[in-house]
Amino acid sequence: MDPAGSALGLAHVVFHPSTWSTTDYCYLEDLAVAPAARGRGVGTALIEAVYALADERDAGRVYWHTQEYNAPARAIYDQIARRTSFIKYQR
Repeated sequence: MDPAGSALGLAHVVFHPSTWSTTDYCYLEDLAVAPAARGRGVGTALIEAVYALADERDAGRVYWHTQEYNAPARAIYDQIARRTSFIKYQR
């Protein structure tokens, strides 16, 4: 929250069972930062809060997807997570 009480961003997570683990996984389904708050560490703080929640709940993994062309977000993600080799398919 900023001093005026407006949200600076949000993170929406889903915990779900995994076929490959005895612990749940944490999917970061959505991460958004208000345009005026970008570049101020809000995205990083939100992801770190998700990591803390996942640790609290003993999740075996935290993961998310992003667009290949989303360079500003990927610059942050490359610093705080490891990119995998998965390719997404959908119908």
